[in-house]
Amino acid sequence: MALHLLRTIAASALLVGSLAGAQTFPIIDLGYAQYQGAVNPANNITHFLGIRYAAAPLGDLRFRAPQPPANLTGVQQATTEPNECFQAGDGKSPTNPFETRATQIIATEDCLFLNVYYPSNAAGASPRDLPTLVWIHGGGYVAGAASTFNGEDIINQSARGVVVVLIQYRFLSGTAVKNNGALNAGLLDQDFALRWVNQHISKFGGDPSKVTIWGGSAGAGSVLQHVVANGGRTKPQLFRGAMTSSTYLPSQYQYNDHIPESLFSEVVAQTNCTSATDALACLRAIDANDLATVNANINTAGFFGTFSTVPVVDGAFITQRPTLSLLEGKLNGEALLSVTNTFEGTLFVNQSVAVTAAQYSLDLFPSFSFAQANVVGALYANDGNELFQVGAVQGESIFICPTYYLLKAFPGRSFKGEFAIPPALHGSDLAYYFPGGVAPPFNNTEFIDAFAQSFTSFIIHQNPNIKVDPTTITPHWNTFDIHNTEMLFNKTADNEPVVHTITTSNDLLKRCAYVFNLFFFGLDLWLNKLSFRFWHGVGNLTGQ
Repeated sequence: MALHLLRTIAASALLVGSLAGAQTFPIIDLGYAQYQGAVNPANNITHFLGIRYAAAPLGDLRFRAPQPPANLTGVQQATTEPNECFQAGDGKSPTNPFETRATQIIATEDCLFLNVYYPSNAAGASPRDLPTLVWIHGGGYVAGAASTFNGEDIINQSARGVVVVLIQYRFLSGTAVKNNGALNAGLLDQDFALRWVNQHISKFGGDPSKVTIWGGSAGAGSVLQHVVANGGRTKPQLFRGAMTSSTYLPSQYQYNDHIPESLFSEVVAQTNCTSATDALACLRAIDANDLATVNANINTAGFFGTFSTVPVVDGAFITQRPTLSLLEGKLNGEALLSVTNTFEGTLFVNQSVAVTAAQYSLDLFPSFSFAQANVVGALYANDGNELFQVGAVQGESIFICPTYYLLKAFPGRSFKGEFAIPPALHGSDLAYYFPGGVAPPFNNTEFIDAFAQSFTSFIIHQNPNIKVDPTTITPHWNTFDIHNTEMLFNKTADNEPVVHTITTSNDLLKRCAYVFNLFFFGLDLWLNKLSFRFWHGVGNLTGQ
């Protein structure tokens, strides 16, 4: 998401594909194909752009789980950015019925590619056994691409101490395809890419036992999904660390709930497949561009600021509601670093429509009862004017509170940050992780190093306190369970960096506790002992 910011930095990020003047072209054999990358002579960082990690999901493979790529003869060039997946935007409708990004990269159904960056010498050789980052882009599960980001930025902030992988994945999930396809195809693509990393990253100098996954917005939501995937028992271990920037967790329905079923029926109707004996076979036969148009139309028709084609509980990869898995401690991964922006919801709220927090919650969550909506209205009654309250409902329920659910699921192993550089909107932090394109609005080296290196330090050591550069201004950072500690990243009115610890607002945590029960479990679970322990830190999450 934060598509406005992605558009801004995309043009500069595309320059990575040119690598003008590169003179060294290393070749790596993946078994199924040989790929030739290039060394950037300006900094001796090697790029392999557009590696195919899965077969093209075309024809009969549409809506199916990703498959291994075919064997290719000869050397494949990996020096230009890959085609991106078909793009869509968020909802524009003022009511809930239950912009395509400018780029030089072609949007196509054949988009299961990844980019690899590693520090190298002039000949392209890499250090061995480096910690590895896998970045999952955001975009509401309907937009975004690897080409929007430059892995060099992460390597530079790590003192050349990591390998970086940027992945792409399909967007249209096909929620009603369980009998003859794969639910959550995009998540399965990501899982397939992580398995590619596990198998092949050592050839690029990375250590498959030291992988950290990180994403922004829907990419962060994807990280949450992988944390709870397979009931927390994914084999082999695909990552040790998880990082989230604005954890995106909208309502996640059972795959056969009436809302995802209605979405699939709408896809069938708009593609004229309603009368087909086999609707899915009909969908596999239609032109990909027509399907992409339908996907864009459905998302545009959604409630303002929301995204329609999001993950579902499929009973296999996602075995139950993610919030329940977090509650029960069914987790993959060993440590967590999460950051949120102060005003996550503003961009996703129609600023020209006056509505109460209670009414907005009914629009945002169509399965809500009036009693639940009234509780929400009461929770936010003293939180600014109505428009501010609505923004808080959106931002807290979809982004901020899910981050605290994750933090509490990793007691003693999780770190929380708040990005507050004005205007501190959703996506405002992205330019500070990837500053090599358009300069961040607060272009202060002390601040950028303190902020960005907290993440690269975590990639390397799973702890931001073991710093890449010991001189950064970030003070000691307690885990979140110690007095609900967060690290604030802000600036003064005189443009001086502000980086220090704060304590999470008790009022915010109280709202999140109610939201946890209201939005995801219902009113009757508020007195559940396991839920009480989860929010009040009594014992561990399994009740043992």
